[in-house]
Amino acid sequence: MQKLKVYLDTSVISHLLQEDAPEKMADTRQLWEMFKNGKCDVYLSTVTLEEVSDCPEPKKSKMYDYLEQINYTPIRITDDMSDIAQQIIDMGILTKKSFDDCQHIAAAIIYGCDCIISWNFKHIVNIKTIRGVRAITNLKGYKPIEILNPSVLLESEG
Repeated sequence: MQKLKVYLDTSVISHLLQEDAPEKMADTRQLWEMFKNGKCDVYLSTVTLEEVSDCPEPKKSKMYDYLEQINYTPIRITDDMSDIAQQIIDMGILTKKSFDDCQHIAAAIIYGCDCIISWNFKHIVNIKTIRGVRAITNLKGYKPIEILNPSVLLESEG
């Protein structure tokens, strides 16, 4: 069976250290073990990497330490991705303030990822975004993409 192509937004990496959310942190660390074992192909965009680099120390260094534990493919943001991100805004799925979240989604769509993994329930893992993204992938002829939180991905692997 082919490995799942998984796109991670910054919230997943951040939750490796989220001590005020112990259940989410535990699930994220369990997911990280799957990534370390090569059970999924992991993709991160330059947006994710920039967001990590903008974190204050010591969190930034700890997040980089976690990233060094896994193999991942970095995705450079292209004009096509920016166009899809803008379409997400134009369709009213997200607002201009959430442009980085739109770029996360667009990068995952264009790279043909199977799913976007995120703890961002406000902008990414919610019914409005999921339905909007489904409409865009159908409209543009891209492969359908699932939007999940880490716990759901863990359950499917169990």
